[in-house]
Amino acid sequence: MTARDWKQKRDKGGGWRNAKRKVKRSDDGKKRGSSNARRSSTIFLFFLHNSIVAYEKTELVIIAEAQGTVVGVNYGMLGDNLPSPAQVVSLFEARGIGRLRLFHPDAAALAALRSSGIEVVLGTLNEELPGLAAYPSAAEKWVAANVAPFAGSVRFRYINAGNEVVPGDTAGNVLPAMRNLAAAVRAAGLRIPVTTSVATTALGVSYPPSQGAFSEAAAGVMTPIAAFLRSTSAPLLVNVYPYFSYAGNPGEVALDYALFRAAGVVVRDGALGYDNLFDAMVDSVHAALEKAGAAEVEVVVSETGWPSGGGGLGATVENAAAYVNNLVAHVRKGGGTPRKPGNATETYLFAMFNENQKPAGTERHFGLSDIIEKALVMVRETSDLEIDHGILRPAPLLPASFFFSAPRHHEPS
Repeated sequence: MTARDWKQKRDKGGGWRNAKRKVKRSDDGKKRGSSNARRSSTIFLFFLHNSIVAYEKTELVIIAEAQGTVVGVNYGMLGDNLPSPAQVVSLFEARGIGRLRLFHPDAAALAALRSSGIEVVLGTLNEELPGLAAYPSAAEKWVAANVAPFAGSVRFRYINAGNEVVPGDTAGNVLPAMRNLAAAVRAAGLRIPVTTSVATTALGVSYPPSQGAFSEAAAGVMTPIAAFLRSTSAPLLVNVYPYFSYAGNPGEVALDYALFRAAGVVVRDGALGYDNLFDAMVDSVHAALEKAGAAEVEVVVSETGWPSGGGGLGATVENAAAYVNNLVAHVRKGGGTPRKPGNATETYLFAMFNENQKPAGTERHFGLSDIIEKALVMVRETSDLEIDHGILRPAPLLPASFFFSAPRHHEPS
């Protein structure tokens, strides 16, 4: 199969940017949008503490460490059956997850994060942007209410002004809101970068990655946003979903390419070669920023994940677990992307939990806890082994509450 057969089309109806439009999402009511290569029968279990575990037939094998701060996790709250914020923070601490993204301020969550050492990406609600853009005093009040009271004991990594607003009818509010929030942060005596998060639908061209460019609808807003980010040394947050590219174009996008399982280079772009879709998507954003005059701006992947159910093409626990584990292993290598090598791509998995108040379908099945629970069922049905601090031993069936067990603080192996 040639690279041309594997490519993501950039014309109408093709490519990741169009595939993503076909799938609805809801984090503030927004949209988000068969290979012949080697396939593995291994099911990977990501336990979010000091190890990644693989189950193959009846055997469990430790394959890599997963602890660290390169990869964070989104904490969404669109569910009526979720643990309390205090329990969630304890879970992050117990599993060694050093970064957390909140889509909007939540007093209980921020209080629970005090003195945890967890770095926090704090978002605004999209509906807050018009006021934040129009009135500097609104931004000052927002910072005074949601940031300043916690700044002494909560490690704010970024403030995120809106999620996937560009392109759109209200996109013009994003940059003024960012400016007002940045001024309010400075006035409060704080140093927290202010940014925004966009989907890859902001791109008009995404293939090959070197041709990445913002769409006509987005460029008028994204070019000055990129200039602001460059001037403040803040990154651009981007939501990157190889799943939607694959599900929308299975004849064009190979599953193994989306799951980091390609045997070699799939897409050749000049002197650069891509063996996974994630890097190609990230580099298309890098190229778009370069064309916007902001080559220095870092790309942070603020969301990425794979659904474990919900009826979508390829939405299985095996694929979801493979994507998460292969992504973590890839990012932790620290090699960056072909276009921007040398530094690990800061990445946030979507999401910690399934959220049952999202639209029915795959949207409800991105939770890491769901992947783990389903995978543990597979283990219970075929194995009498349990894992404790990276040690395998015969044991009774693992309880369904394994993932939500009491915090276990331990040193990295």
